[in-house]
Amino acid sequence: MTEATVFDRRMIEALVCPVTQAVLTYDAERQELVSKAAHLAFPIRDGIPIMLVSEARAID
Repeated sequence: MTEATVFDRRMIEALVCPVTQAVLTYDAERQELVSKAAHLAFPIRDGIPIMLVSEARAID
């Protein structure tokens, strides 16, 4: 594991849902941060979480 990987993981763990302020879970397979409270999945593109509601995918 590289230092960049550790930094990215810490950054992701520090993020919260922009809608509900709830904790996000990381879906490695889809490269998304999931807010179960808001029923939204925020994409991670090129290692950067896109925390815009307009970019989020609705989930069940």
